[in-house]
Amino acid sequence: MNVLVLGAGQLARMMALAGAPLNINISAYDVNTDHIVHPLTQAQLGSGLAQALAAADVVTAEFEHIPLPILEQCQQSGKFLPGAEAIKAGGDRRIEKALLERAGVASAAYRIINSETDYNTAIAELGLPLVFKSALAGYDGKGQWRLKTAADAKAVWQQIAAFLAADSKQAIVAEQFIRFEREVSLVGARSSNGEVKVYPLTENHHVNGVLSVSLARPVAQPLQQQAEQMFAAVANSLNYVGVLAIEFFEVDGRLLVNEIAPRVHNSGHWTQQGADCCQFANHLRAVCGLPLGSTALVRPTLMVNILGEDQVPASILTLPALGLHWYGKTKRAGRKMGHINLSAHSSAELKTLFAKLIDQLPASAFPELAQMLERI
Repeated sequence: MNVLVLGAGQLARMMALAGAPLNINISAYDVNTDHIVHPLTQAQLGSGLAQALAAADVVTAEFEHIPLPILEQCQQSGKFLPGAEAIKAGGDRRIEKALLERAGVASAAYRIINSETDYNTAIAELGLPLVFKSALAGYDGKGQWRLKTAADAKAVWQQIAAFLAADSKQAIVAEQFIRFEREVSLVGARSSNGEVKVYPLTENHHVNGVLSVSLARPVAQPLQQQAEQMFAAVANSLNYVGVLAIEFFEVDGRLLVNEIAPRVHNSGHWTQQGADCCQFANHLRAVCGLPLGSTALVRPTLMVNILGEDQVPASILTLPALGLHWYGKTKRAGRKMGHINLSAHSSAELKTLFAKLIDQLPASAFPELAQMLERI
């Protein structure tokens, strides 16, 4: 089975690693260069989307921000899963919000902003504070503004107006600010026959809008069931095939969707060592028509992102059940370079091991880990 992945980053890389034991061959199409590359070596295998599609049995994607002509060509091939509609929903907050409403899934109240009149109406109808998010191309905290007081409204609008003026395709989604207790995410898979399997809810900690730590451990069943129902509603609404991630805010035992990601997800990397079948293998199983693997939590596990660093102390490899995953990237400030997975037999043991890991990592490169330690 030959699978083409749109995008040639770390997610395609990890799909290739997960696909090899299943005899699934992965190639990656770089949407920026029009090159077909090997997802591990980055060696060029060819060029042109038509050539890539012809050689593939299945086409999938590792990210949402894909040019529309490429999406349309892939959709016309009849091989594209989860399909253009799902990818568009993950890449455009306007479409995403409409999808959530159609699926009957709760999220923050919102308004679409294309003009100053829309902006003022959103403030009047939703109240303050508000969060403004770019409809397109916003990720890892980019393309966002916050308005806390009316006195700052004019200044924030000037920034948003300049942003809108630079791109006629853009719009802004204004959302009520949610005073949440924590951020959690659910990663799950849906097969073409409608079978759904989900991993346990994962607690996430962000630093400057970028995921720092994800923690997977046994969770309260009412919350898990609520998340699973919302996942099924979204996935069934899209007739989704593959792995889908949903990020939530938890407020007084209630979940509100923050955003969806129609792909394997950073907050699911822990599954490589905390589950029998990782998210990458399950995504490939789903899109290739194979039975889904177990998503049960085998042992408490956490994931630590490595951002902007191309090395970590070798001593961390002495910790039991630690996995170090590099992405083969050139070092750049803030760039996702790799991740660390850490597992244990119990939450108490995981907390002890995490404290030992924190002691060995430079605090300047791994800020706020202690805040997550306290939550274990």
